[in-house]
Amino acid sequence: MARILITSAIPYINGIKHLGNLVGSQLPADLYARFCRAMGHEVMFICATDEHGTPAELAAAKAGKPVETYCAEMHEIQADIARGFRLSFDHFGRSSSQRNHKLTQHFAGALDRNGYIAEVSEKQVYSIDDGRFLPDRYITGTCPNCGYEAARGDQCENCTKQLDPTDLINPRSTISGSTNLEVRETKHLYLRQRAMKDKIEAWIDSKTDWPILTTSIARKWLNDGDGLQDRGITRDLYWGVPVRKGDEPWPGMEGKVFYVWFDAPIEYIAGTAEWADANGLPDSAWQRWWRTDMGASDVRYVQFMGKDNVPFHTLSFPATIIGSGEPWKLVDYIKSFNYLNYDGGQFSTSQGRGVFMDQALSILPADYWRWWLLSHAPESSDSEFTWENFQSSVNKDLADVLGNFVSRITKFCNAKYGASIPAGGTYDERALALIADLETRVRSYERLMEEMEVRKAATELRAIWVAGNEYLQASAPWTVHKTDPDAAAAIVRLSLNLVRLYAILSEPFIPDAAAQMLRDMGTSDASWPGAVAQALQVLPVGHAFAVPDVLFRKISDEEREDWASRFAGVRA
Repeated sequence: MARILITSAIPYINGIKHLGNLVGSQLPADLYARFCRAMGHEVMFICATDEHGTPAELAAAKAGKPVETYCAEMHEIQADIARGFRLSFDHFGRSSSQRNHKLTQHFAGALDRNGYIAEVSEKQVYSIDDGRFLPDRYITGTCPNCGYEAARGDQCENCTKQLDPTDLINPRSTISGSTNLEVRETKHLYLRQRAMKDKIEAWIDSKTDWPILTTSIARKWLNDGDGLQDRGITRDLYWGVPVRKGDEPWPGMEGKVFYVWFDAPIEYIAGTAEWADANGLPDSAWQRWWRTDMGASDVRYVQFMGKDNVPFHTLSFPATIIGSGEPWKLVDYIKSFNYLNYDGGQFSTSQGRGVFMDQALSILPADYWRWWLLSHAPESSDSEFTWENFQSSVNKDLADVLGNFVSRITKFCNAKYGASIPAGGTYDERALALIADLETRVRSYERLMEEMEVRKAATELRAIWVAGNEYLQASAPWTVHKTDPDAAAAIVRLSLNLVRLYAILSEPFIPDAAAQMLRDMGTSDASWPGAVAQALQVLPVGHAFAVPDVLFRKISDEEREDWASRFAGVRA
């Protein structure tokens, strides 16, 4: 049994996330966590809400609420939606927690002791009309790299280039829209990433198994232009982690907070500590996941994130860990994803464009979305969500293949043999060929899941479902029963055991349907299959089952057209 630590990129607190956010980190992370648990591994799956920085303050101001109140309310909303999508976090924390405050201040102190923090006097945009400095997303303008006219002061949403507010062309205040701006002198802390460039580059070069998307983005930020740059880690904001040097004040930094992208990844560690606190466990319980001197040397740490988050997780967060000089666990594998586009354009939280997680759950159960999103995950390139493709894939894969198989075999058995596994007959050549085929496919599916090849794993799982359908159709127990009831009974017995097998294999993708299939088969035995031949004998002769209701209903053309119309605009 292995120990596997899994983190997904923590979502901003500034509103409900869209389906692109979901498939870019949390959902594939959940898929992998569920698979690892099914394989018997010890898993720690951590996520949280990212509650600091300008997005939180701006969203709270728009809602007319104190930022503390807004963040607390939105955390509960996001946690509830995550439960709705069956995201199986061991803990869903908050970056505003005292654990994260203390750990962020601790890392800053350690970095300073090791010479990796610089105090820099710099010029920063000041809004005369607003009476304040404009860090990060408090300022928007034209991106100097790609010309996008709504670029933010920390990063361009269009080209993903990291920016400083002073980089923007034609800048304006996000608060008031004012262009009455000037540049003033202020002092901030910088993480001296350039001093660690060789160490970070050697570490990245050692990760020969990482996806090309991950390493290519990391190397771009390491080497393009002027190469890796030092990064400001403090801001002039009210809401955030107060700047302290560990437990001590930081002279000259009064009234400032740490930059959200400095404290947010540290929440992965803090979230695990929050998990320990929530369960009444000592610090050693979370330290064994994160401190190599406390038992974390045998942990495999896997991160899931969209490509826009890759620079921070391959450069800045590792720089924080390495620069501390302390025995913290570094990530072993980063699974990154491209973008999911929406009907010809990008999903966007800030622009309110696309289908959002709460909206999705309001029209269909989670499994429908989980299956489509994971089977179309934007791994090697961007993917496109269209309502036509969504309807077609769900109807064919879930209703016509899996759902149809479960319905046909349970109804037939109930009609001819009653609601229990029938005796009689032996497996013929067709049955033995199916078992051999499934043995190969199940092992292939395992390998693809272990390698986090999400789309390929979904394709293999569908092929496993199809194999059962084709076997049932070719064997035609409804015809065989007329002349040889015992032979038909053997077909039925194998097929009903297939339902259980499908439930176990499908659980990481469609957990609700999998649980229903196991309940209908009257079993709680969800043990991962070793030899397929043995797995197909678990439900014995005489074992009772229930004929299920429709496992997956089809999406009608009328529904598709209605949803396409409803979600064609911009969310308020």
